[in-house]
Amino acid sequence: MKNKICFITTDLGMGGAERQICDLADELYNLGNKIMIISLTGKLDVKPKNSDIEIIELGMKKTLLGLIKALYSAHHILKKFDPSVVHSHMIHGNMFARLLRTFTKMPRLVCTAHNTNEGGKGRVLAYKYTNFLADINTNVSDEAVEAFVKSGAVKENQMIAVGNGFDDKKFTFSQQARILKRQALNIDDDTFLYLAVGRLEEQKDYPNMLNAMSIVVNNAIAQGKKVKLAIIGQSYLEQELKQLTKTLGLDDFVVFLGLQRDVECWLSGADCFVLSSEYEGFCLVTAEALLTQCLVVATDCGGVKEGVGDGGFVVPPQNSKALAEAMITALTIPKEEKDKLIKKGRDRIINHYSISAITKTWLKIYQSK
Repeated sequence: MKNKICFITTDLGMGGAERQICDLADELYNLGNKIMIISLTGKLDVKPKNSDIEIIELGMKKTLLGLIKALYSAHHILKKFDPSVVHSHMIHGNMFARLLRTFTKMPRLVCTAHNTNEGGKGRVLAYKYTNFLADINTNVSDEAVEAFVKSGAVKENQMIAVGNGFDDKKFTFSQQARILKRQALNIDDDTFLYLAVGRLEEQKDYPNMLNAMSIVVNNAIAQGKKVKLAIIGQSYLEQELKQLTKTLGLDDFVVFLGLQRDVECWLSGADCFVLSSEYEGFCLVTAEALLTQCLVVATDCGGVKEGVGDGGFVVPPQNSKALAEAMITALTIPKEEKDKLIKKGRDRIINHYSISAITKTWLKIYQSK
C-alpha cells in the first residue's frame, strides 16, 4: 500500500460532499492506498463502491460527554490504523479532527470545507483559532476560498482551492434510463422536464425555484408547451415547500420525489437541471448534469460559475424573474444550439474536473511538506 489515509466526516448522508468523499476514497483505493472513513454520527446514505474500504460509525451524541467519548474512540482507532494522512471534511469533521490532533499522532492533517458558508460567527472563530492544528486547508472553489478569507476564518496563505472530481463513466446519458424515468412520472417525450436535486433546506432556496416555475408554467401554457418540475431531496422544509407549491397552483406541474439513489438516471430523464441556491461551494450536481448531457440553469453562487462556465445559463441568486427567464430560454432554445452548449459544458468538466485528475492533486497535497 502506498499511503494509509483516514477520512473524517460528519456523516455519509445524501449530500454532494459526502458523495465526493466516497468517490475520492474509491479512486485512492484503486491506486493502491489503504483507506478508512470515520463517520461521526453514523448516518449512512452513501458509501464507497469498494467493500474493502472500512467505514467506522462513531454514533456521536450532541453533548459534551458524547464528544469526549467519540474523541477517545477515534484516538484508539487511529492509533491502530496508523494513518500517514488524516483528511477531514466539513465544519464538524474539521473541528473534530483538530481537537483529536491535540492528543493523537497525525503526520499530516488536511481540512476541507465544501462551501462558501459553513455557519455563523462562532464557526468562523472556531476555524480561525484552530488553524494552527491543520497542515493545510482547502475549499472546493476559488470563490469559496475568497469567502473564507473575507470572513476572517483563514488568512490568504492558509487555504487553497481544490475542485471536486467527477466520474464521467458513471454520469453518462442513457436513453433507457430516460424512458424509464419519464414513464415513472407518467409524462411523454413532449413534456419538458426540469429537475432539481438537493436537500430541502434554506440554502437551496426552493421558494425561488417554485416562484420561477410559476412564471415558466404560465409562459408554457401560452405557447402550448408541456412542462414539469421534479425535485429530488428531503429535509425539514418539505411540508412548507409542498404548501407553497399548492398556494402557487403548481400541484399538476411539480412533483417531490424524496430521496433517490440513482440521480444519474434521473438526469438522463430530464431536459434541464435547475439550481436555485443562495450559496454553494461548487455544486456537484451541476457538473454531473453536464456530464449526463442535461442543460443547466443555475444561480451564480459560490463556485457554480467556475464549474458551468459557458456550458449553461447562470443567473443572479434570489431573483425568481431572472431564473424563470433562463428556464424559459432552456425550454425554447433550438436543439442545435442546446447541443453545442451541453458539449461545451461536458468537455469543460472532463478536462478540468475528472476524478482521476483531482485525485492526483490530492496525492500531491498529501505528500507535500
